[in-house]
Amino acid sequence: MDNATQTAKPGLMRHLPLAIILLVAVIGFFTLKDYLTFDTLRENREALLAFRDNNFLGLAGAFIAIYIVIVAFSLPGAAVASVTGGFLFGLALGTTFNVMAASVGASLIFLAARYGLGQTLAAKMDASEGSLKKLKDGLRENEISVLFLLRLVPAVPFFVANLLPALVGVKFFNFAFTTVLGIIPGALVFTWIGVGLGEVFDRGESPNLSILWEPQVIGPILGLCVLAALPMVIKAIRGKKDI
Repeated sequence: MDNATQTAKPGLMRHLPLAIILLVAVIGFFTLKDYLTFDTLRENREALLAFRDNNFLGLAGAFIAIYIVIVAFSLPGAAVASVTGGFLFGLALGTTFNVMAASVGASLIFLAARYGLGQTLAAKMDASEGSLKKLKDGLRENEISVLFLLRLVPAVPFFVANLLPALVGVKFFNFAFTTVLGIIPGALVFTWIGVGLGEVFDRGESPNLSILWEPQVIGPILGLCVLAALPMVIKAIRGKKDI
């Protein structure tokens, strides 16, 4: 009995990081959604700009840290944070900070999920047969392409693209690599919106995030999706020819 209990405890401890993330995410959804908004940014814009001018490195560090926490715990306000990056730091630095923070936060939640539930599910997939085995083999054969698609397709929620790969056992390097490159197009769009945010506030308006779905924006992103899917299509065609 004692040995069984000791074995069960480490197994349960593996799930603790993900459990904490999910708990904080739920609490944050109900407590922070009214604070991490553009209205809050509008009300504090002058103070933030003044602090940036007096302590640029301090604000940059605080911004990156807060953004990492938002992503790692799947808190509301990621879009607001991305736009804020452009508003405070401009297009080049804002995009750099946004990509850096989002990538670190995504990696943290990926590792937390893979350390616990991901290990269990990946082991079951490795031991499986039939259709599940085919799905597993197909995923691992096209891992890079699938991960890029998860990042590039706007309809895929960011937290889903963070958790799903961890639960099916993809390699961390592939996850991190495709995250950094895959989120750049979206980060550029949101940061670009933030660059002109001051003028939007002066007009008494809120930023229009639906610009992501404008043809001139979504078109190139969908083109990247096609390029990401192309290796899978070529492999499928070659496979049929071999048959």
